[in-house]
Amino acid sequence: MIKKLEKIHPFFQTKAWKITTNRYVIISIAAVIWLLFFDQNSYLAHQKLNGEIKEIQKDIVYYKKQIEKDKKTLRNLDSKNTFERIAREQYLMKRPEEEVFILEKE
Repeated sequence: MIKKLEKIHPFFQTKAWKITTNRYVIISIAAVIWLLFFDQNSYLAHQKLNGEIKEIQKDIVYYKKQIEKDKKTLRNLDSKNTFERIAREQYLMKRPEEEVFILEKE
């Protein structure tokens, strides 16, 4: 079949055509395409996992900052007045006989 194509057009007689029709080149190209796009460990899968790793690392930094903030708050809770103030302001807690009114600024 290839010999028939060589007679039809001069392009089929070029060295580039002979190289690209080599079965080892065709198999190698197919293998590279398979590994890049369709394999379980493909390039696309790696990019997706790298994105997830970056998001998790950002979460780690955020939670470490939150832990430091909470540790600082815990150190400040040494007195009963501070403990009560934080409970009332942040968690809207109240004593059983009290009523709490929340005023919002406009």
